[in-house]
Amino acid sequence: MDDEYAKLIKRMNPPRVVIDNDGCEDATVIQVDSVNKHGILLEVVQVLTDMNLIITKAYISSDGGWFMDVFNVVDNDGNKIRDKDVLHYIQRRLENNAGSVSRRGSVGVLPSEEHTSIELVGTDRPGLLSEVCAVLADLHCSVVNAEIWTHNSRAAAVVHVTDDATGCAIKDPKRLSTIKELLCNVLKGSNDLKTAKMMLSAPGTMHRERRLHQIMFADRDYERVDRAAVRRVEDESSRPHVTLLNIEKDYTVITMRSKDRPKLLFDIVCTLTDMQYVVYHGMVNTGEMEAYQEFYIRHVDGLPISSEAERERVKQCLEAAIERRASEGLELELCTEDRVGLLSDITRIFRENSLCIKRALISTKGGKAKDTFYVTDVTGNPVDPKIIDSIRQEIGQTALQVKHNSSLPPKTPHQETTMGYLFGNLFKARNFKLIRSYS
Repeated sequence: MDDEYAKLIKRMNPPRVVIDNDGCEDATVIQVDSVNKHGILLEVVQVLTDMNLIITKAYISSDGGWFMDVFNVVDNDGNKIRDKDVLHYIQRRLENNAGSVSRRGSVGVLPSEEHTSIELVGTDRPGLLSEVCAVLADLHCSVVNAEIWTHNSRAAAVVHVTDDATGCAIKDPKRLSTIKELLCNVLKGSNDLKTAKMMLSAPGTMHRERRLHQIMFADRDYERVDRAAVRRVEDESSRPHVTLLNIEKDYTVITMRSKDRPKLLFDIVCTLTDMQYVVYHGMVNTGEMEAYQEFYIRHVDGLPISSEAERERVKQCLEAAIERRASEGLELELCTEDRVGLLSDITRIFRENSLCIKRALISTKGGKAKDTFYVTDVTGNPVDPKIIDSIRQEIGQTALQVKHNSSLPPKTPHQETTMGYLFGNLFKARNFKLIRSYS
């Protein structure tokens, strides 16, 4: 009954989206007004992120029954969105499709008609992706797309595969059982204190990047590991800075400083939503190198964080959300004709040359493979350029390109007074002055 009432309220008060290209000199301004509900901020941010829009600033307010947010966005080149068809599509997506984002927390067991979705989690180690790809190739599974993240000595992946012969999803229960058994064997580390997992899921109900956050969160990748066991000693100055502070009995205020990157806001809101926290007010401000974010939050039960243990847990989870997608290492892009066993061959070459894959995005379309890999050497240090040259000669100079080296030391975040941001900017958003300026 409550669900039907919520649907009625939504039909009576559909989301209102206003897009303005004149109010801001260097960004397109998108204002979203809607009936408030848990998860709506994630739904809106996910729509913007899925359209490859970069959020440079945001003002968030959702106290009471109404959600009123403003986002400054640019394209990947840093320009305003001026194409009228694109602007209309953004508005239509936000008004009609924002409410369709899945919050699935469980895992299905049925493949779709197009492909079978495989979820993996286990201990990270050099050559792990190569071994997974080799098993899939031996089992006559073609990888059509995949995303792989590593963090804190853990690895997670969502992989979509088809049958080599038919190009369709794999449905035979016996064959699926064999795939699961062999992949679980690959994922089991010799010193793995956590259980390796391989699951089959229904891809039609899953947002892949959000699912990766859920998988790694459930795997507790945010927990501190023995730094001596981590192959690469991280520069602490490059890590995100997260602080939590309670304001009277009303809110817990989270402030975050980190290196700026695409999809950063999505990753943070994903984690807060899955931890059952609601952002009531917030602001996001990005510069050339750094992002500053400040949120007033409460748990869904209406209370701020009350214990030091939970405060530390939220801090660790937000640090993990920021770090999981960080582009560590040398970025390599593979563009070539797709074929059976291609990914297995490429990852084998990487393994044979002592490259460690930190993150990967695999895609195929129209007979073409376009894959992106972020790699280091096995100790976590930058790769020797001579090794890259040798690999490119073996794979093909035009097929494998070096795109970016993120191993260079980042700019250290400058320290400013947190309270100046806190009570200066955020209370403006709380009083809707920033939002009203775009009304």
